[in-house]
Amino acid sequence: MLRTLLDYLLWPLILIAAVIPTGIGIAAGHETLAFNCVYFSLAALLYVLERVHPHEKDWLHSDGQAVQDFAHTAFTKSFVQLLIVSATWLGLASVVGGTQGTGYWPNHWPMWCQVVLGLVVAEFGLYWAHRIAHEWMPLWWFHAVHHSSKKLWFFNTGRFHIIDTLKSMIFSAPLLALAGAPKDVVLWFGAITAYIGFLTHANIQMRFGWLNYIFNTPALHRWHHSMDLREGNKNYGENLMIWDIIFGTYYDDTRRRPPVKIGIKSAMPKTFWGQIIEPFRWNKFQASAKAGTTKHELM
Repeated sequence: MLRTLLDYLLWPLILIAAVIPTGIGIAAGHETLAFNCVYFSLAALLYVLERVHPHEKDWLHSDGQAVQDFAHTAFTKSFVQLLIVSATWLGLASVVGGTQGTGYWPNHWPMWCQVVLGLVVAEFGLYWAHRIAHEWMPLWWFHAVHHSSKKLWFFNTGRFHIIDTLKSMIFSAPLLALAGAPKDVVLWFGAITAYIGFLTHANIQMRFGWLNYIFNTPALHRWHHSMDLREGNKNYGENLMIWDIIFGTYYDDTRRRPPVKIGIKSAMPKTFWGQIIEPFRWNKFQASAKAGTTKHELM
């Protein structure tokens, strides 16, 4: 009974523990420092929990992609933070949204209400960016880098091709700008997206109940990584499930566990630079892989 209760409390408690110091940092004007401290602390916590309380023990074994996962994360996250810092330095936050919001943005609402609204607005763009990446092959070539993982754990939450990440930003950030969201809401959106992304991929035994109808939880995201496209082409939400529910792509089969064997049926280079280059030569690489003339890695 106590263990079951812990499984239900674990996800919300971890998220709350990340959100509180982030809020303090944003209020004090040290948002970058606060985010990075929480980000790396959360990574350390999830690393420990995955080993003492795993969801799938088979995923504890190395898939040979830890270095590549780290490289993708470092490359992509560093680039995104550089963009954010550059935008702040150039004063773009003052031009669009400012500190109080513009247009019809309800800046008289409590900040938590504004953050929820910001998440819902940005989620619309993230949902369609993700869905299109599954349904339109030229974008799938980039998104396949993420889905080529053969296991889920917190470390591959950043395993995204840089083009895939930029696509998501292009679909979501302008919506917040057009809505007139203030700077703090944009910062909250970025931080919460990073934290939920960590949790979504975490290989930790947790239960979610009604939270599955609100947030993108690990339980839902494991279905999304299924090789069966009837399950894999579902649950496109990044943080929230509202648009999946509205557009009919929500999926959760509570009668059985999500599959342990995940990945893609296409070939994927084993090296980091191979994975960066491969989407630009997808058809050629797949043809050579099928013919058996490549070792699935670029030197």
